[in-house]
Amino acid sequence: MDNDLLFDEVLELPDPGAARRYAALVGLDEVKDRLAKEARLVLHPSRLTEWSKRHHGSELPILTYFQSRPPLFVFAGDVGTGKTTLAEPFGNLVAREEGIAIKLYRLSLNARGSGTVGEMTQLLSAAFREVHSAAKKASSAKGKPASGIILLIDEADALAQSRELGQMHHEDRAGVNALIRGIDALANDQLPVLIVMCTNRLGALDPAVRRRAAAIFDFDRPTDEQRSAVLSEGLKGAGLTVKQISEITSLTGRGDQGYGFTYSDLTQRLLPAIVLDAFPDGPIKFERVRALTVQMKPTPPFKESKS
Repeated sequence: MDNDLLFDEVLELPDPGAARRYAALVGLDEVKDRLAKEARLVLHPSRLTEWSKRHHGSELPILTYFQSRPPLFVFAGDVGTGKTTLAEPFGNLVAREEGIAIKLYRLSLNARGSGTVGEMTQLLSAAFREVHSAAKKASSAKGKPASGIILLIDEADALAQSRELGQMHHEDRAGVNALIRGIDALANDQLPVLIVMCTNRLGALDPAVRRRAAAIFDFDRPTDEQRSAVLSEGLKGAGLTVKQISEITSLTGRGDQGYGFTYSDLTQRLLPAIVLDAFPDGPIKFERVRALTVQMKPTPPFKESKS
């Protein structure tokens, strides 16, 4: 089957562009650290045995529970909070530090099919077979893999919608079953592959998918400290004082609407608007930055359907 139907892209890491995107993600250090540690242990599981023997003198039984988990991580949260932005490049750090190549497969929404009976199941099964085959080639009998795989499933609720919904079509139910079988096959064979699902609607994911997640990371709108870090980095060298950046940070927080700017509001809307406003006639000025910030409204929160 044509991979263009299954995957939007296959990105090879390490990659300079991915490294820049990863470094630009400020305020997510806790998630970054956890992901990097999890990825290293999935890709190089013998490290855990070495740790146990070094610090406890034997291979502890508890390692069995850790190693039996499906390599599935769910990124859940509002739109624009950095889920996909982190999911795409985080493997770059692991690839560089482990000294191995990592391929990022981004599952296409085309894998949902057009509704024809059996199509979604066929497409998802083919996608997982491709990832499974690539991961087997990456495996090594010596403990350290030759390479690693990350499977990114964005807008995961479109493919893993809960089968408990009464109005769910039979084809969608079959597709979720195929998705779960694919996850289980990768877990059972303990291959060097991580699966990352991103969703704005955690509650819409099938319970069996949520149960299989080794970790669910909640992505919230950035705090005052995180917004300040983004703005300080983005406006570095532009001549704004600490006090002025503090004022812009405050303006991007909760206003009368009750919610503040998302990461993408800051990085894809506000900061580029500041550049365009000044270009080409003069430098960036605080008064204009302030005016632009006041005029711009944050993206409204995603409202999950109650159906």
